[in-house]
Amino acid sequence: MRRWLITIAAVLALAAVGAGAAYYLHVRHQARDIEGSSTVEFVTTEAAAPPPPEPGIAWPTYGHDAERQRFANGVLLAPPFRTDWTFRAQSLVEFPPAVGYGRLFFANNDGVVFAIGAKNGKRAWKFASHRCVAASPALDRHVVYEAFLNAPPCNRQPSGALTGEVIAFAVGTGRVLWRHVIGPSESSPVVVGATIFLGDWDGRVWALRRRTGKARWVTRLHGQVKSGVAISGNRLYVGDYSGHLYSLNATSGKIVWEASVQPRFGSTGNFYATPALAYGRVYVGATDGKVYSFGASSGKLRWSQSTGGYVYSSAAVWRSRIYVGSYSHTFFCLDAATGDVLWTFKANGPISGSPTIVAGRVYFATLAGRTYALDARNGALSWTFPDGQYSPVVADAKRLYLVGSARLYGLGERRAKTLRRLSTTSALRALRKAGLRNVRLVGTRPLTIGVVVPSARRRVIVEHVCHFAVRGGKVSVRWAGGVLQQACR
Repeated sequence: MRRWLITIAAVLALAAVGAGAAYYLHVRHQARDIEGSSTVEFVTTEAAAPPPPEPGIAWPTYGHDAERQRFANGVLLAPPFRTDWTFRAQSLVEFPPAVGYGRLFFANNDGVVFAIGAKNGKRAWKFASHRCVAASPALDRHVVYEAFLNAPPCNRQPSGALTGEVIAFAVGTGRVLWRHVIGPSESSPVVVGATIFLGDWDGRVWALRRRTGKARWVTRLHGQVKSGVAISGNRLYVGDYSGHLYSLNATSGKIVWEASVQPRFGSTGNFYATPALAYGRVYVGATDGKVYSFGASSGKLRWSQSTGGYVYSSAAVWRSRIYVGSYSHTFFCLDAATGDVLWTFKANGPISGSPTIVAGRVYFATLAGRTYALDARNGALSWTFPDGQYSPVVADAKRLYLVGSARLYGLGERRAKTLRRLSTTSALRALRKAGLRNVRLVGTRPLTIGVVVPSARRRVIVEHVCHFAVRGGKVSVRWAGGVLQQACR
């Protein structure tokens, strides 16, 4: 009898070991990186993100647009830069400003909201909320909308007893137009049409009326919502701290689908990063160290890529590529369709904040206090700045605005000064006076002059501030470039 009991115990032990091994292999298989496809739920012909709703706004919200793509479309600023002005913000500035109406609007961690001049960095107004802040404001129709956390101390554990707030300010004076109590919120708001969308620590997503702050709808999710929401069409996308990603109907708040991070041993990952929307996909990083791509329509996982560290960074999108930083000190460029690593860059510290794409360069900062600009095509280093910790850069047509740990910098391009501007008439007159007869105006934006020679046609492209791009190697073309250089002096 005893022998039978020993045999049964041994069999049960072997079965338990086998079941444990099978479970381990199953979870390990489920947690593997998934390679994507460019033929499955990937749209390469989608329309570009719409411009801001009114001409006076250059950077309306966190991530630039409702899709949160972080690309400054049409801005041509490039390093090196000069520092035009510096603003001391008195405490940490974790999230970048909104830019519009000739001003920058942002808040420091201590809950002071500032409006400063984009041209000179001088303060126009400030508002002391006596609450903590960890979000960028949104700008729409001459109103600034900001989300607020609980009152200090700022590192309190989430609790149902804590409250947050959304406040609307007049851009000109900082006058409070309305305020609405919600849970503590570090969700950067976004305005689409007549509605403001954001989440809170109580696990709710709010849709508030832009004019009054009254709720259109509220949807409760499984966990705390710390990220911003991203919107495309009538779909809203947001992640929470239960590790779930959701698609909601933006009109009703009804959940369309929900997905989750991949399983793993130990604690599962959660979503702090704000999703980015492009190519029919949702791109979002998680604290399990992975970047995920889900189908925007289906919610199905299309690829995942490990980074070796937490991913708090929200992704930037540019030319079918995804850009994101990791706590592993590594910055990644990934193929948007497949998740394949195209290039990496080793930085001097953990990367927590989110990147920005400006004129073919990707900007990001590290917790070690340095901002980098890399060539977005190949990862080559273009420029660095000795400040910055989180999401470092926004821009308008005239300046790059860099967020340091407790300072903001207005940066202008460092270009050689020209003594005069060159008009179309002046350029043609100078060329003909020099003896070049076969010249003609080809275009005006930029000013382009064709220099015709017997064997081929060549062009000299001239910006009105006397910066030249000479196309072609013929003697007459080089001669024309020299004539125009003299005309600019």
